[in-house]
Amino acid sequence: MRRLIINADDFGLTAGVNRAIGEAHRHGIVTSATLMANSNAFEEAVRFASECPRLSVGCHVVLVDGSPIMQAASVPTLLASTNSAANFESSLGRFAARVLGGRVDPEQIEAEATAQIRKVQAAGVAVSHFDTHKHTHMFPGVLRPLLRAARACGVSALRNPFVPHLPGAGRLLRQRPELWKRYLQVRALRWLETGFYRAVRRAGLITPSGSFGVVSTGALDLALFEAILDCIPEGSWEFVCHPGYNDAELAGVHTRLRDSRVKELEVLTSEAAREALAQRGIELISYHELVEPSQRPQES
Repeated sequence: MRRLIINADDFGLTAGVNRAIGEAHRHGIVTSATLMANSNAFEEAVRFASECPRLSVGCHVVLVDGSPIMQAASVPTLLASTNSAANFESSLGRFAARVLGGRVDPEQIEAEATAQIRKVQAAGVAVSHFDTHKHTHMFPGVLRPLLRAARACGVSALRNPFVPHLPGAGRLLRQRPELWKRYLQVRALRWLETGFYRAVRRAGLITPSGSFGVVSTGALDLALFEAILDCIPEGSWEFVCHPGYNDAELAGVHTRLRDSRVKELEVLTSEAAREALAQRGIELISYHELVEPSQRPQES
């Protein structure tokens, strides 16, 4: 059996992103979304979530390219040292170097992640899972405190950020050579995967078999979506997507994803995409279906 969660990231980023996620859920194939706690359109996203009871909503924990929920003085090692605006690092590379060099306090990561999850829960959202902006939780020094935060908040599942090795990947990349750089970057981080599974298992949380859509972010069209579906093996997987509208509000946000969000929305709301899933016998699920009630950790 092949099951697929289609999760829209950046819920709350802008009103246009919220509207697109709502459309992709109501009229398309998006089954889950992850909400940014410290985002400009947070309250509207919460309202959208309340109007979509079948949409599984998680927390999109932000530790880079944003600002903290907590007071800056409480999380100094999470802040960029190059500015005085109390913001996180804007570069994933700089953040990763600081984490791997032991210069980020894991207790501050746990505290900030807990604050973000608690804010989403306090708004009335039943948080089903979490992931991280730019997949920072693939690094052990980030993953472990995030798992503690999730358990403390009663959150039972998280994204598996690793892309599986697929026999058809070479053929797919020959057809889309612009994806090679991203693919090689993602593959270079596979050495972290074993430790990821071990840490998640010890924490008692659950995670899908892996993620698709990471390599195709910014380049997705219907043909590429169908080619990815052809590569999905047995198991429960997640497809990561970023629908949105490229409007004036998005122009004021630091993101490389602009026109691509509109193109993704077109794919995610197309009848062709739904037919492609049905033809391949892939069942759409959300994180609600992934988590069995007996596997939900007790909130502390």
